[in-house]
Amino acid sequence: MAIAEIKVWPVGTDDASVSSYIRQCFRVAENNEDVEAVLTPTSTILEGPIPSIMSVARAMHDAPFDLGCERVVTTITIDERQDREEHMEDMVDSVINNLEA
Repeated sequence: MAIAEIKVWPVGTDDASVSSYIRQCFRVAENNEDVEAVLTPTSTILEGPIPSIMSVARAMHDAPFDLGCERVVTTITIDERQDREEHMEDMVDSVINNLEA
């Protein structure tokens, strides 16, 4: 199980707002049964097996092209532990617990 942060940035659009492109990218992630997707103000967080995450990331990258965008920049950060299973919520809870200590 891995956790990945995906940032898809449509470049050269006709409008300063990119929310319609990001909405489509998130729909791609949300509709995939193999990953859990969480939308944040600046990225999408995915949790699941690496092959599924990579497949979803590719589809998210392609989504703005399907809407007519001519250039897309995508960054991916992957966090994978092999010593134990850890979920997104576990990572957040760990930070919150340390704040309260």
